Amino acid sequence: MEIKKINTEKAPKAIGPYVQANKVGELIFCSGQLGINPETGKLVDGGVLEEAKQVFKNIQAILEEAGSSMNHVVKTLVLLKDIADFAEVNKVYAEQFNDVLPARSAFQVAALPLNGNIEIEVIAVEK
Repeated sequence: MEIKKINTEKAPKAIGPYVQANKVGELIFCSGQLGINPETGKLVDGGVLEEAKQVFKNIQAILEEAGSSMNHVVKTLVLLKDIADFAEVNKVYAEQFNDVLPARSAFQVAALPLNGNIEIEVIAVEK
């Protein structure tokens, strides 16, 4: 089965040896996204909530490039620098999905790249 690499200028370039996403058949595996503004290549200011909003903008851009959308996300992994931010981030998270909520895991981690506060990866299906 062919693996199609997904890349868009509307999301930040990879900061390591990986792609923004891989599409295999109808499945899209999106690499973890930080709250990086694709225009500046830097984390957005404002803390975890602003980073979370940017994370979802980045994910949405990648999914659209792959022929999908936030409404087709089936699984998410949320990594937080501080699990105490979970409830606050949950508000931003809930705004991203309509009728179908994805399965989700969430963890506190010791550190994230670029000293980010949040990283989210998703698995989605094609529209």
